[in-house]
Amino acid sequence: MATPSRSGVFGAATDRRVEQFTESVSFDHRLYQQDIQGSIAHSRMLAAQQVISSDEQQQIETTLTEIGEEIAENRFALRIELEDIHMHIEQALIDRLGDTGRKLHTGRSRNDQVSTDFRLWVRDAIDKLDAQLAAVQRAFVTRCEQDMDVTLPAYTHLQRAQPVLAPHYWLAYCEKLHRDRDRLRDCRRRVNVCTLGTAAVAGTTLPIDRQDVAGRLGFDGISANSIDSSSDRDFVLETAFCLAMIAEHLSTWAEEWILWSTVEYRFIKLPHEFCTGSSIMPQKINPDVLELIRGKTARVIGSLQTLLVLVKGLPLAYNRDLQEDKPALFDAVDTVTSCLELAAPMVAGAELQRESIAARLDRGYLDATTLMEYLIKCGVPHRNAHHLVGDLVRQATDRDVPLAGLPAEVYDAAHAGLSEHVYDVLGVDKAVAAFCSYGSTAPHEVAKQVTLWRERLSITEGSLA
Repeated sequence: MATPSRSGVFGAATDRRVEQFTESVSFDHRLYQQDIQGSIAHSRMLAAQQVISSDEQQQIETTLTEIGEEIAENRFALRIELEDIHMHIEQALIDRLGDTGRKLHTGRSRNDQVSTDFRLWVRDAIDKLDAQLAAVQRAFVTRCEQDMDVTLPAYTHLQRAQPVLAPHYWLAYCEKLHRDRDRLRDCRRRVNVCTLGTAAVAGTTLPIDRQDVAGRLGFDGISANSIDSSSDRDFVLETAFCLAMIAEHLSTWAEEWILWSTVEYRFIKLPHEFCTGSSIMPQKINPDVLELIRGKTARVIGSLQTLLVLVKGLPLAYNRDLQEDKPALFDAVDTVTSCLELAAPMVAGAELQRESIAARLDRGYLDATTLMEYLIKCGVPHRNAHHLVGDLVRQATDRDVPLAGLPAEVYDAAHAGLSEHVYDVLGVDKAVAAFCSYGSTAPHEVAKQVTLWRERLSITEGSLA
């Protein structure tokens, strides 16, 4: 029997090699739930428009539901000659209902059917990713209160720069993940547009109701141009970009914690259940999970590049090239999902090595900028103060002492009367306490931000990330 997609115009059967080459069911079977969901909505609209009878619609819906259950339970055979999951489901419907099953495709094409199914899948993926991102944010925020007493050196150019509270560091990642979630939410608006009913490229002469289908499927609206609808994969590329940004942020976090877990840094102890050992060196506790999160970022970026190249220069409207959009996005979603699944418990389970951090906080002259700003408050022009403190740091380095270890006469020689109050602002703790600007590591500002994030993420006392 000919497949539903093969009309009487063909004078020969499809070459078996072509069937192997063009099949997509090996990967697009993941869309089966969305295909059935979209087909049921389409059939209900057809019945409402009296294109098919209510009895036919009920038969179609019942049978589609049964087919979906069989696929979910791995009781449904896949055959490459049926190309994709959409054709598999329709052929199964025809096999069981005959001509009634053949009526389901009325008023639609595989072009708009696939586009709609993929939009439904992407929409679901975005919602799941958003929930995972929120879980990682909760893990960071939840540990803020327990780490409020820890001061860390913040780095620029991988050189010690200024002291910051540990929660200030954690909230920096919350901000990054917040932008990721914001991008996903914005992307979702453009994903959530119904293309079903635009048919192959020009629309249909049949009396369908596209708004009806969009409402049944939870779309915000319908696409306005049938030519654009047939070719549009912007929503796929935009989602891939959002995923690449998430992966980039996770990679930054992974890189930092990989460094922090080394003997050279000794800032953090990773939970052992997320580390691996060495086949030859018995002492090794390797951050393999973090390294793979960093490494898998390359795959996600690669998927974005694949999609960008895929659609470059395609003429309007649909082209079979677009079949290749799914493996790239599926892989990007799977990769980011697996990384986020591990990120939240790793953040929650890591332990700051307080003693090691505190023992070396006086190294790197983290209070130098605070001293410079103190001089500015005393009336010294910025550039003069900058140069003066640089000279003081040089002298402290030569003596191998912190700034607070320089004798009073050195400060008085640098600036008359400086020694009188300078020791009141030197030292890491005093440097942290001196901050006051909004968004800074000032303790009162950090405390306010922690409260805001707890409210934003609905974190209650004693709750777990």
